[in-house]
Amino acid sequence: MEGGSEGGRKPLGTARMLAYSLGSLGASVPGQAFSAYAVFFYVDVLKLPALWVATIGMTLYGIWNAFNDPMLGYLSDRTRTRWGRRIPWIAGGLLPLVVFFILVWTPPALAPGGLFAYFLVIIFLYDFFFTLVVLNWTSLFPEMFPSLRERAVVSAWRQIFGNLGLVVGVALAPMLYSSIGWAKTGIVLGLLTGAALGISLLGSREDPSLPTEPLSLGPALRYTLANRSFLTFVFTSLTVQFAFTVLLAALRFYTKYVLHLGDEQHTIMLVACFVMVFILLHPWGRITVRLGARKTMMLGIAIFGIALLPAWFVSDFMGGVVFAALLGVGLPALMLLLDVLISDVIDEDELRSGTRREGMYFGVHALVIRLGISFNGLVMGTVLTATGYDPHLAVQPASAIWGLRFLMGGVPLVALAIAFACMVLYPLYGKRLAEVKAEIARRRALGA
Repeated sequence: MEGGSEGGRKPLGTARMLAYSLGSLGASVPGQAFSAYAVFFYVDVLKLPALWVATIGMTLYGIWNAFNDPMLGYLSDRTRTRWGRRIPWIAGGLLPLVVFFILVWTPPALAPGGLFAYFLVIIFLYDFFFTLVVLNWTSLFPEMFPSLRERAVVSAWRQIFGNLGLVVGVALAPMLYSSIGWAKTGIVLGLLTGAALGISLLGSREDPSLPTEPLSLGPALRYTLANRSFLTFVFTSLTVQFAFTVLLAALRFYTKYVLHLGDEQHTIMLVACFVMVFILLHPWGRITVRLGARKTMMLGIAIFGIALLPAWFVSDFMGGVVFAALLGVGLPALMLLLDVLISDVIDEDELRSGTRREGMYFGVHALVIRLGISFNGLVMGTVLTATGYDPHLAVQPASAIWGLRFLMGGVPLVALAIAFACMVLYPLYGKRLAEVKAEIARRRALGA
């Protein structure tokens, strides 16, 4: 039913689609700022040991998410209120999300042990409310936009807003904290997060006609974890997200100590990358229509992996700008297709389980993404410690410089190779995907 109604449902208007898509800005700003700068802030700025923050702290963070994310998804699927399943959680969690994000960047003056305890408590609370809000917001995507046309349009808008969030949360953040300090930067980014997600909430809608009879926890997990399409997708997403997270988290160390760049030059590098992303989003969308999501994802992974190679030999600002721009060639494909792929997986699951379970799938997916952040912390802490990085030195030893190049050009390349192999095994494409789409459309029409 491309381009029209699906199962008798009238397509949503452009204003509502844009309002909903703005939530990607609200999710991207805090998520990317945290991934890119939390370790740098607590290690390089506040001088906590890298082993504490990156290895121990982020490992505990991963354990926390092993329970937090799937349970919040399961709870969301089972929620029944007059306002829907997802919208009440978004509305209730938005203010605490903003508050605890700000508190990440405004720690009190404490001894190292007390500061580390503060770090743990605050990131757990921040992540709880981030997951609560963003999981329920993303769970609305397959429900609000069931047709291929709508998903393609809204996914493109979400990536545009998400890239704006990347620019603000990653590229512009150094200029902010160098001019107004970390605390005020946290406040500015937190308020922007709240405003964007608040507008998105106004554009959100739930469809009460969908099959939503909840499964008990055991069958819900069994259906999810036995789904080959989901498993191959989620391991692809894990390794892609891990590669990107490593790059973001290591980049400020890399530009500061390997390329000897200041905050403004660091920002220019990031802007070069994101400008390429903006330019190439639409062409990658056209490639997706022509090749399909699976082949396009594999192509994007390969191009992004090749673009990592200059990290081993770049040594100055202009080389860094070219390196960053090359990263922006393949990155749009990876960002554009994850939402499309998981939406297809959820459609296939409806045929098997007889119910819509976006919350469980996005919950487990959120867990996997957070595991990538935790594994990044473990890898970064290990590499920085083993290669002799010292936050008190203005010039790092040669071994630490090698370690930073390895974090930029070695670790993510291995992760992307694994992602490519997982995508080769992904089964939901071609004839099988067409059968799923046809059966979903038939059931919607019968239920109209």
